Amino acid sequence: MKPKSSFTVNRKEVGIFFLIAYLLPYLLGIFMGYSFYQGNDVSIFPNAQMYYPAAGVILAFLITRKSDAMPKRFYIGFLITAAIMAIGCVLSCFLFQQSMFWALFSNYVVILSSIILWILLLTEKKEKRFAFGLTFSGHGKKKPFLYVGIFLLLYFARILISSFFDGSYTQLAELFSTPYPWVMLVSLPINFFLVFTAFFGEEYGWRYYLQPLLQNRFGKRAGVLLLGVIWGLWHLPINIFYYSPDTWLQSIVAQQITCISLGVFFAYAYMKTENIWVPVILHFLNNNLVVVFTGTASSISNQVIRWTDILILLVINAICFLPFLLSKVFREDEKNSIG
Repeated sequence: MKPKSSFTVNRKEVGIFFLIAYLLPYLLGIFMGYSFYQGNDVSIFPNAQMYYPAAGVILAFLITRKSDAMPKRFYIGFLITAAIMAIGCVLSCFLFQQSMFWALFSNYVVILSSIILWILLLTEKKEKRFAFGLTFSGHGKKKPFLYVGIFLLLYFARILISSFFDGSYTQLAELFSTPYPWVMLVSLPINFFLVFTAFFGEEYGWRYYLQPLLQNRFGKRAGVLLLGVIWGLWHLPINIFYYSPDTWLQSIVAQQITCISLGVFFAYAYMKTENIWVPVILHFLNNNLVVVFTGTASSISNQVIRWTDILILLVINAICFLPFLLSKVFREDEKNSIG
């Protein structure tokens, strides 16, 4: 699809977005690297980084758009949370080093901010939430949980196929013979309400704001694929200093595969529903089901990734997610109206 000639971009708005959403994580990545080589716990950095895309959107809107319909209480509350997390990242390099203080600090900020921001969001007028893509019913589209269900089926299929490739199916069966994964599954809905701000922080930036801009400029398919690349590279400091310090190059490649393939399905679900909460829930499930299937939250960090693991990931994710690029929603000619 050719980009629409009538499409215009507020360059100042986009510049502010990228300054906060993209440049800030790289600048703080310098602090993250310093803290990592000091032997400190750096888990606050990936938690904080999830807030920056939405913070970039919100700050760009507040500066460049003059609208009485803006949900300012929610927006300002979110910006304060993002600022607290960013300041915590810098302070973690110099105070209470080599302890779990900052991991606990970030967890408490996420939980407390989620409770407060739910209140601020729900007390905003419905027209304000609607004008800035925050309504729970989207823009009149139906069946949002259909796409959550499809994602869960695909996620479970990926896990089962992968377990047969790497021979971990026996450990998986043993794990699910214990109460732990079942308790974790049941607790997921409660956990979502207590940590939603972090996942909203990414999806409001990537899917709500940047996806429509890229699709209008490059076309629906190419725009989503480019977004996947941008989203993957955004993780670079986390790949190097948190996810997989010993195999960081493999981690970067795996991140690209994950973000491009998952990004296709997240985009598909968002375009079908026009409801930002759908990709927010999908992102939450994708990150938190890891704990269910591995039995530990520590499996996210210090991974050792083999090139054979990357090949398996590429094949499985391509089979599960890339076919959605052929769906009707990516073939429609009319201009994307989301955002």
